[in-house]
Amino acid sequence: MEHIEHLCQNPTAEKKKAAAEKKGSSEVSNQKWAIISLSSIPLVMTLGNSMLIPVLPSMEKKLSISSFQTSMIITVYSIVAIFLIPVAGYLSDHIGRKKVIIPSLIIAGIGGIISGWAAWKLDSAYWLILLGRALQGAGAAGAAPIVLPLVGDMFKNEDDVSSCLGLIETANTFGKVLSPILGAFLAGFIWFLPFFSIPVFCAISVIMMFLLVKCPKTTEKPIPFKQFFINVKKTFTEKGRWLYAIFFIGGILMLVLFGILFYLSEVFEKEYDIKDIKKGFFLALPLGALCLSSFISGKVIKKNKVLMKWLTFIGILAAALSIAALWFSINLWYMLSMFLISGIGIGISLPCLDALITEGIEKEERGTISSIYSSMRFIGVAAGPPIIALLLKQSSHWIFILLSSLSILAAIVALMFIKPQSEAHS
Repeated sequence: MEHIEHLCQNPTAEKKKAAAEKKGSSEVSNQKWAIISLSSIPLVMTLGNSMLIPVLPSMEKKLSISSFQTSMIITVYSIVAIFLIPVAGYLSDHIGRKKVIIPSLIIAGIGGIISGWAAWKLDSAYWLILLGRALQGAGAAGAAPIVLPLVGDMFKNEDDVSSCLGLIETANTFGKVLSPILGAFLAGFIWFLPFFSIPVFCAISVIMMFLLVKCPKTTEKPIPFKQFFINVKKTFTEKGRWLYAIFFIGGILMLVLFGILFYLSEVFEKEYDIKDIKKGFFLALPLGALCLSSFISGKVIKKNKVLMKWLTFIGILAAALSIAALWFSINLWYMLSMFLISGIGIGISLPCLDALITEGIEKEERGTISSIYSSMRFIGVAAGPPIIALLLKQSSHWIFILLSSLSILAAIVALMFIKPQSEAHS
């Protein structure tokens, strides 16, 4: 069929298509430093959160707190972000993306300074550390989620958007790979040093954003809030079926991922006596698989929404089956192998979800809708560690049952409710 279509196309159409593709690749080439700058933001925000995961058992001892309280150091960051992300998305649609991103990065840096100072100077530092983490969450709300709609604004060619979103998601996942190694390395000198590294990374991102990213100029006036609300409501009325599905799947994947990371961090140290840099490298293995598969997925999907749906389904199913397989054994290398497969599955799915959201929504509501999606992902990040902390008191098998069951449910939702137009009419 593809060969017939190719033969039927006239030479003029072929020339126009080739010109458009050339223009698209030229746009990406011209914006490469802007793309690198934007990629630094999810990288920094991921480092700001995931870098603490290998340090959590040490914090538990140093601060004399429970594993549940320790998990809240990750969770409070995400809870604050959940509520502020939609606000940041709305503001970015109205006052501009950079005007939201840069102040947010500064706020995240201040939060890191507060948490680090409290851990350094105070005997009872826990609650002030949580306050600093809450500020970091507020900064994260206005930084990483706004990158997705900004990429959509910068490129007209859908292939370019998908490719760049793949790079952004890869930067996000690379941050997850790097974070346990870097966090363990820094904590090897002083346990609270990871807190102080956050403002340094934020400052680098601010400078890059300020100097290298130019937002597309627009002469359009912001839509009044009432009309904007009506438009968003209309979007959910017309596209709610697949939007809600993607929101749910994104949240579940993050819950599973951060649940796995928290579980491994605890088990490595308490069951296998794997600590410090070695522990960081072990945690980085499934995350490295996630990063590589995310990069490849972003390159492959282009603007093929049917392919996005099926890659999402296959990726989630692979994650579900690999986690379920841990019922048979939790031998160290077998466990790592299964979590490596689950990392590949999650990595395949994430760029597909990003692209479906960004390309399926009108520019005027893109910031708000993608921000709600980011909120759902943060709900998963917030829920994963405390749920696993509570289940660690029971048998590990309950952890595997829960995570695999949730993954299977997400796969079913992807299969049933994500229906790209070309598939729906087939």
